[in-house]
Amino acid sequence: MKTTQQLHDLGQSLWLDNITRELLTSGTLGRYISELSITGLTSNPTIFDHAIRNTDAYDAAIREKTLAGKSGEALFFELALEDLTQAADLFHSTHAATNGVDGWVSLEVSPLLANDTAGTIQAAKQLHAQAQRPNIFIKIPGTEAGLVAIEEAIFTGVPVNVTLLFSREHYMAAAEAYMRGIERRIDANLDAKVASVASLFISRWDVAIKDKIPALLRNQLGIAIAQRTYKAYCELLASSRWNKLADAGARPQRLLWASTGTKDPKASDTLYLEALAAPKTINTMPEKTLLALAEHGVVENTLPQDGGNAEAVIAEFVRAGVDDAMLAAQLQREGAQSFTTSWNDLIGCIASKSTKLKQSHTGAARR
Repeated sequence: MKTTQQLHDLGQSLWLDNITRELLTSGTLGRYISELSITGLTSNPTIFDHAIRNTDAYDAAIREKTLAGKSGEALFFELALEDLTQAADLFHSTHAATNGVDGWVSLEVSPLLANDTAGTIQAAKQLHAQAQRPNIFIKIPGTEAGLVAIEEAIFTGVPVNVTLLFSREHYMAAAEAYMRGIERRIDANLDAKVASVASLFISRWDVAIKDKIPALLRNQLGIAIAQRTYKAYCELLASSRWNKLADAGARPQRLLWASTGTKDPKASDTLYLEALAAPKTINTMPEKTLLALAEHGVVENTLPQDGGNAEAVIAEFVRAGVDDAMLAAQLQREGAQSFTTSWNDLIGCIASKSTKLKQSHTGAARR
C-alpha cells in the first residue's frame, strides 16, 4: 500500500500546496487525486507569482482581460478563480462524498489587508460570492485584525482557511474566532455548519533557528510545536463548549499542517509528513514532497493526543536561548511580509505582461 493511501486510511487528508494552469490542463492534478489520495488543494500569493511569472500559460488570458479593461488585483483574481474553480470541480465528488468535510481548495485575500479588518471582511464576502463554488475556502491570516474578520466571515457563512498560524496560542485564537462566529449563527437561528480549517506552519520554525542551536536539536522544534498544538486541538474537540456546538450541527475546524516541505537538505524529504500523521487533520504539501512521500515515505507512528514529549523538547530549545512565544510572533509578522512581497511582485508581473501583450496585440492589428 502506498504511504499516501495509508495516511488517507488513517483519517488524515492529503492536500496539494500548489496550483498552476498546466497542472490542470495536463491532467496531473486529476492523476494525483486518483493515484495519490489527494483530496484538496491550497494556494497562496507566492505560488501564483511563480505560476504566472515562469510560464506563458496565462498570457492569452492576461491579454484578453487587459483588452477588456481589467487590471491589477481584479485581473489577478479572475485568473486565480479560473484555476481554482476548475480545481474545485475536480474535487467536487470528494466534497459531496464526505458531506463537505473534504474536497476543498483555497484562495487568499490580498495580503495588503493583513491589518485591515473591514477590508478583509469585504474581500472575503466578495471573493466567496465571485467563486460560486461550495468548496472554496477564503484564506484569512490569523493576525489580530484577521481574527475579527474570521469571526465575521464565519457568521456570514463564508468558509475560512485561517492562515499564518505558528503556535498553540495562535491556533486557539483562531479556534475561538471560529466558535464565536458559529455561536452567533446559532443565536441568530442560522445553520451552524460553516466549514473552516486552521493552518499551522511547521518548517519555518526550524529554518528560523537552524544557525542558532546545537546541531542535535535541528529540525525538531516545528514538530514539537505541532505536537503541543495537536494536544490543544484534541482537548478542544472533547470540551463541553465544542460538544454543544456539535450538537447544534457545527463541524470541527480541522487542524491543517502547512509549510511541510523539508528545507534542510541534510534531513529526510518526508520528515514532516511522517512525523505529523494524525487522524482528523490535513497535511498540505508541495508537489515535490508529495511525490517523495508516495515513492519512499514510511509512517510508523501517529501523533499522541497528549502531546507526547513536546514540552520536554521545547524546554530544550528554551535552554538553548529560543523564546518560542516571541519567535511565533516574529514568524507571523515575517510570513505576512513575505506574502505581501510576493503579492506586490505578482501584481507587478501581471502589469508588465499586460503592457507587453497589449502592445504586441496592437502591433499585430496594425500590420
